[in-house]
Amino acid sequence: METTIGFVTGVNGNLAKVEFTGSVRKNEVAYVIVDDKRLKGEVIRVNGGVASIQIYEMSNGIKVGDRVEFTGELMSVELGPGLLTQVYDGLQNPLPDLAEKCGFFLERGVYLDPIPDRDWEFSPSVKQGDKVEAGDTIGTVPEGLFTHRIMVPFILKGSWEVASIKEKGSYNVRSTVAVIRNQAGDEKELSMVFSHPIKEAVSCYTERLRPTEPLVTKIRCIDAFLPVAKGGTFCVPGPFGAGKTVLQHLEAKNADVDVVIVAACGERAGEVVEILKEFPELEDPRTGRTLMERTIIICNTSSMPVAAREASCYTAVTLAEYYRQMGLDVLLLADSTSRWAQAMREMSGRLEEIPGEEAFPAYLESTIAAFYERAGKVRLKDGSIASITIGGTVSPAGGNFEEPVTQATLKVVGAFHGLSRERSDARKYPAIHPMDSWSKYSGVVDMKRVEEARSILIRSNEINQMMKVVGEEGTSAEDYIIYQKGELLDAVYLQQNSFDPVDAVCVPERQKEEFDVLYDALMSQYDITDKKEIRGFFNQLRQEFLDWHGTIFETPEFAEQKAKVASFYKARIAG
Repeated sequence: METTIGFVTGVNGNLAKVEFTGSVRKNEVAYVIVDDKRLKGEVIRVNGGVASIQIYEMSNGIKVGDRVEFTGELMSVELGPGLLTQVYDGLQNPLPDLAEKCGFFLERGVYLDPIPDRDWEFSPSVKQGDKVEAGDTIGTVPEGLFTHRIMVPFILKGSWEVASIKEKGSYNVRSTVAVIRNQAGDEKELSMVFSHPIKEAVSCYTERLRPTEPLVTKIRCIDAFLPVAKGGTFCVPGPFGAGKTVLQHLEAKNADVDVVIVAACGERAGEVVEILKEFPELEDPRTGRTLMERTIIICNTSSMPVAAREASCYTAVTLAEYYRQMGLDVLLLADSTSRWAQAMREMSGRLEEIPGEEAFPAYLESTIAAFYERAGKVRLKDGSIASITIGGTVSPAGGNFEEPVTQATLKVVGAFHGLSRERSDARKYPAIHPMDSWSKYSGVVDMKRVEEARSILIRSNEINQMMKVVGEEGTSAEDYIIYQKGELLDAVYLQQNSFDPVDAVCVPERQKEEFDVLYDALMSQYDITDKKEIRGFFNQLRQEFLDWHGTIFETPEFAEQKAKVASFYKARIAG
């Protein structure tokens, strides 16, 4: 393919206007040549013979007249064995290799192969003469905990015939392992690696399914009250310091999924460094080995070029779709989509587009919706079920949930876990506000009972607000008991002790058993009228529940403390 050449006619921050002759399309990759360095960019608008390019590097030194080379290829990622355990930037550069080559301060214009150059034990799954289509498996290699499928590139159209396939053996990741031929006689050599455009969703499946199975996170507040489904979507908005990143870490560690992808799109470098330090040391509860073995981290911190935040989100979701095509359940955690939206706003301003609310682009909602819609539960061509669950944090300024990014996200997600400054300051973990938050999915316990418990919580909050005006003395004993029931529910079920290794992780069976006892305690009528006595009773009951949380599940101590809790509150039930 002949390379189209252009020349810079104007520069505004990381946006370059380029005049060209020839053929250029939107989302095409282009390189601006500056001081013998090739700076990568993407075409985001074509108007006649002028292309607008967002540059994914620091744009210092770019001047009018600089040469630009258009590659003819869309912005893509490389897919193949060796992705797991990697740490990439938004353009899929392996950061450890980049640091080794450039030192502590990364140089611009340096791009390395994202797939490690090594040999893999290849086992063919097809034979000569077989018919294959996009997404079909032609062979497998072992990758850590998984059998990695080598697939026909997702962008190929129509039916292809296997002309040749390598025998079982060890081959380099980039060497040809198969040759396929279409009806027109065109041949294509396939290696274990292929590219896929990041803005194009992978659709090599037979059916999209409704997400119904709960995604177990072992966090009681989420699994029982605000559940997430496998293949569903959720968002975690909250003010600075409310615990969004900590909550994501625990979801990544405990979620019932095969692969975790963490996309740090615009978060502060300090938080990302924390992820990089902690994840290799975290023990995977499923295997007992390091959690990093089934994790990919996409790093695009706030100190990196702004434009690459968008690329990091799309890179992460394309990697997630790749592993979904292997029949795996994938969890993608994006932190934080607000920074991505701010980057969009900055680019929209430079393109001189008509601004929407708070100067965000008018297409903010549709862009966010398109990202979350790439989640889902699907039935693959071989009949297996796989899923991508997407959870994004939102960082609204001042914790204002009415701002455009939060509102645009709420319109498309299936669960909303709103973090509260008040609860985080009170050291409540997780700091999810149980009344502001909601979920459209079903959890691990009976949702009808959950709603009854939530109604007690809402009524308790109303009584609490009233007590701030009239005082405890002006409240009836009946209302005071409801207030204490709400406080009990909050303290013993909606919160967990993250420092206690037993209580920090709560399996679904335990959640059900503890909720049944708590539900019975909440629905019972108590024969107490003195407020001091009511307070003392509920304080003691709270302590009995907390002691129960500290016992190991399905042990004699667990059963003994359960009986103790039940006998304590049942002794005060009204005749």
